[in-house]
Amino acid sequence: MQDTIYDPKTGLHYKLMGDYYIPLVKAPDPPKIGIWGHRRYDYLKNHRRVLFSIMQMNETLTPHLEEVDRQATELYDRLIKQFATAEGITEDLKATNQMEWVTRMNNIHSRATEIVGNDLIFV
Repeated sequence: MQDTIYDPKTGLHYKLMGDYYIPLVKAPDPPKIGIWGHRRYDYLKNHRRVLFSIMQMNETLTPHLEEVDRQATELYDRLIKQFATAEGITEDLKATNQMEWVTRMNNIHSRATEIVGNDLIFV
């Protein structure tokens, strides 16, 4: 008996295990959704239920979440850099006064998070 076979009807390969041929199937890779995609998912699920259901039925929810996550990450990173540059926060400040650097970066983080949420997540 052959170790592996191919069935053109199903388009699957089968591997011999004992007396049986077992199909060689691979689960699809999980979607790459980060924190922003998860926040958008929660918002749609809890506040925009009809849109959430429509997107699930049309199988457009996952691509939408991936795109929102990508856009939000880019916007967040850009805002952090712009705010830090505008306020003169540098690595020198980090080396000389760590607490001041952390305080100011936390403030920037909070502002950037709020902007991203208002512009991309909670719309």
